[in-house]
Amino acid sequence: MCGIFGIYSNKLSVVESTYFGLFALQHRGQESAGISISNGEQVHTIKKVGLISQVFTKEDLAKLPVGDMAIGHVRYSTSGSCVAEKAYPFAFMFKGTYMSLANNGSLLNIKELSDWCINKGVRFNGISDTEIIATMLSLSEKDTIEEAIAEVAKQLKGAYSFVVLAPDKIVGLRDPFGINPMAFGEVLGGYAIASEDCALGVVGAQYIREVMPGEMVIITRTSVKSSFVFEPQSRLAVCAFEFLYLARPDSSISGKNLYEARVRMGRNLYREHPVDADAVISVPDSGTPAAIGFSKESGISFAEGLIKNRYIGRTFIQPDQLLREVGVRLKLNPIVSAIKNKRIVLVDDSIVRGTTSKKIVKLLRSVGAKEIHIRISSPEVKWPCFYGIDTESQDELIAANYSVDEIGRMLEVDSIGYLSLKGLVNAIHLPANHLCLACFNGDYPVGVPEHIKKSKMGTGKSS
Repeated sequence: MCGIFGIYSNKLSVVESTYFGLFALQHRGQESAGISISNGEQVHTIKKVGLISQVFTKEDLAKLPVGDMAIGHVRYSTSGSCVAEKAYPFAFMFKGTYMSLANNGSLLNIKELSDWCINKGVRFNGISDTEIIATMLSLSEKDTIEEAIAEVAKQLKGAYSFVVLAPDKIVGLRDPFGINPMAFGEVLGGYAIASEDCALGVVGAQYIREVMPGEMVIITRTSVKSSFVFEPQSRLAVCAFEFLYLARPDSSISGKNLYEARVRMGRNLYREHPVDADAVISVPDSGTPAAIGFSKESGISFAEGLIKNRYIGRTFIQPDQLLREVGVRLKLNPIVSAIKNKRIVLVDDSIVRGTTSKKIVKLLRSVGAKEIHIRISSPEVKWPCFYGIDTESQDELIAANYSVDEIGRMLEVDSIGYLSLKGLVNAIHLPANHLCLACFNGDYPVGVPEHIKKSKMGTGKSS
């Protein structure tokens, strides 16, 4: 996951703009955050563990030098612990000049790349994808950073979109399959680049377009240029989970507004799994657009049945035993009048392990729901992700080990229905061969090495 942001402006405070841009991308990572700024001569970085509001105080930001270029990063780790050393952007040296790198993705050939670096005399304290890319850039003998990026990118296998801050430029690159999103726009006095276009709007940037798969964008103080590091691919692999859950609903990817796509998922869900009920409710917030679509297509009224505590996210303070027993009520609380003695359709974007869904069903039963019909606006998640989403191993994926009917009985619901793969693709409005659907069908567009695949593949029915 992770979120990246970069900006050049001779009119705006780039530190404040990056700060607010990262706020808009906070949903992409809540573990750590960092900002690097260039004053034209040097690159300085500040980064810490925690949310944006926890990481950066006014005094912290004031310590950064005045500059006109900056990049930022919010982290969601797929491996390794959440410690200060794993906060990014990552500083590195290229041709005797300090630079900084922020990356969103997951490399599949990290062992081969790290071995190559070690053979060059590099010693790692802890290896991460970002550190590997930065180290390879520092070892490049190319004359310019953009040439080095093009050289290194051709050795990377997996998902990535990253930005590099040099004293005189910002360089952004998206992987050739376009697995992770990246967009750029024009801001007062310059340009901005971000994981999602919602972050561009926050800083007043006018969206220009997506960074295309395999494209490099170079922002300098005098121009914006782009070139393609890779030839256009006939097979793209934009992550379907971006459309379902990961990205904010006010963002667009591949020209498709995510809110509208999620509403269409809900409409298709009703067409495939109709049901008589008194109210449609969602698991907020990610299930809400699909629930609205289900309501519109079915004519069943949408009701706000569960209230989400938006101040409960990932926390570094572990709850005591009493709070563990409270469980799902920490995050969700029911509106009894919307649920009691009613036949409820509960819409969510996905079911992974099933533990949270079971708790929500139990919660709805406890306040008097007459019937509960679960509808999921995605197909069954049967396969683990290797491209940057920290999914469970296959043995822990409920749909990899049980049939839909068995899942319904385990969750103790009156009925259950998943959106079909065809219904999902139809709702996204992109060809199936332009999407990564691996978590649903096991078709991995970028080959996964066997030793990595075995780490998450289990003995479930889908294996």
